[in-house]
Amino acid sequence: MSADVATEKKTPRPRGVFVLGALSLLGVALFAGFVALGTWQVHRRAWKHDLVARVDARVHAAPVDAPGRAQWPRITAADDEYRRVKLTGEFLQDRSVRVRASTELGMGSWLLTPMRLRDGDVVIVNRGFVSPTWCGGKATCAPGPSGETTVSGLLRISEPKGAFLQPNDPAADRWYSRDVPAIAAARGLSDVAPYFVDADAASSPGRGDGNEGPVGGLTVIAFPDNHLSYALTWYGLALLTLLGAWVVWRDERRKRSG
Repeated sequence: MSADVATEKKTPRPRGVFVLGALSLLGVALFAGFVALGTWQVHRRAWKHDLVARVDARVHAAPVDAPGRAQWPRITAADDEYRRVKLTGEFLQDRSVRVRASTELGMGSWLLTPMRLRDGDVVIVNRGFVSPTWCGGKATCAPGPSGETTVSGLLRISEPKGAFLQPNDPAADRWYSRDVPAIAAARGLSDVAPYFVDADAASSPGRGDGNEGPVGGLTVIAFPDNHLSYALTWYGLALLTLLGAWVVWRDERRKRSG
């Protein structure tokens, strides 16, 4: 075998037009996709910051009357969640439920008690945290105010069943999410608002150990904000795509000039 033939066999041939075209299309698609994802995360970050600012304004505003029946169909998480509200009525102590909770005070339950307002409508109030031993593990000790009372707190959107939580078991009176329609149905309630209210510390000033009554004001407001790191990751992958394209181009140029 001659030296020229051996050299020809060892020298890689340039890629064909079809292969180069396929690589080009793949590179363009990847680059465009990564840039689009990075830009989407930038927009998401701006949206998240706007949301945090709006929620912060709601939390620190003076309480307003809880939305009435005419407003119920228009209530949304984006526009109303964490709004400070107040409501006046009578607690339906015998319709209370306990919903499993993990708080800064430890493991226990939220005590949710329906409140019948003056106009007959019902709003479920999360009166706060109670320990596992409170009320012997039941929810109907009838603690706290009797007769008409006023509660202030944060409006919360009903938690759908199975939302990252163990499914509720109404038949066994085991509750893991604050699912307003399910609680209303289990307790035979009608004319119930589609939201609930987290009572503040002034409305439910139970002692810190949770044994003297529900402890309000424990709502955790946190919005994870990892959008900047995600955006940088996607933009970094876009740059790596460009780098890969440059490597392929340099290799192809070397093959064709060799």
